[in-house]
Amino acid sequence: MRILRLPTFILAGIFAFTTFAEAAPKKLLVVSITTGFRHSSIETGEKVLAELATKSGAFTVDFVQQPEPAPKNPNKPKREAKDTDETFKAKEEAYAAAMAEFLPLRKAWEDKITAYAHGKLATENIQQYDGFVFCNTTGELPFPDPQAFIDLIKGGKAFIAMHSGSDTFHKFRPYVDMLGGEFQTHKAQVEVEPIIHDKAHPATQPFPGGYKVFDEIYIFKSYDPATVHGLLGLNAHPNDGTPGYYPISWNKEFGKGKVFYTSLGHREDVWDPTWKAGTNERKNAPEIAQVYQDHILGGILWALGLKEGDATLGNVK
Repeated sequence: MRILRLPTFILAGIFAFTTFAEAAPKKLLVVSITTGFRHSSIETGEKVLAELATKSGAFTVDFVQQPEPAPKNPNKPKREAKDTDETFKAKEEAYAAAMAEFLPLRKAWEDKITAYAHGKLATENIQQYDGFVFCNTTGELPFPDPQAFIDLIKGGKAFIAMHSGSDTFHKFRPYVDMLGGEFQTHKAQVEVEPIIHDKAHPATQPFPGGYKVFDEIYIFKSYDPATVHGLLGLNAHPNDGTPGYYPISWNKEFGKGKVFYTSLGHREDVWDPTWKAGTNERKNAPEIAQVYQDHILGGILWALGLKEGDATLGNVK
């Protein structure tokens, strides 16, 4: 009798699919509230995360979304060459009047967001989840108990953040310490070719050699390579070429929990291969976006404990 021997990688794929199919899917809570700058790619990111959940079968997603847009902040006037003292004073007076109208509207909006979030993000409601995703969040998020949220992650939950997840909770240091770094600034969007520090990790296995992506590349502060496991980075400033190390993605263990972060994901065409397909608004080919989706899926599966991956600290010297 002839015994059919399948290649190892096929057997591994069958095993992984069977494991996901037989096990109850993990539960992720995706948070996309912003109290600072709001990225236009958030809705695209939410769609992609829902699609990845369905396609993988490994997890489900629930969302805590912005219940309504923030009122528009009046633009502070700038003095132009044609301005006289009188015309500029008139601009300042108009700005002051607009701010007087805006501030109560902003306060009312913040109260609505807080009331909404305090129900959705109460500790007793979120502790049912296996992990949390910050999809381009910004600002100080209205968690009723931020420390309890951090403690949940430290106690064994997964945490995943994309792009401006690092431009979040700047005033709450336990979050920055948990994440491993925080946004400082950025310059113009630019094409980069990231260095892959750990080609065996589920979050970096999808990257082909010579992968280039056009995106908004962050510069970080409060970052120490000795406290994270580097996944992607640059050996020069993305815009001006100044030598130095500039991280893009990393992971780490945090107590009993796991943390995965990628700073990529500002643009819709980084997230979605189908976004405005065939138009000149795309800067990234569909293949680039597909790799990004596989990148974040690998990070999610690792953070949920569904795939093995290294988390040795200080692997980037």
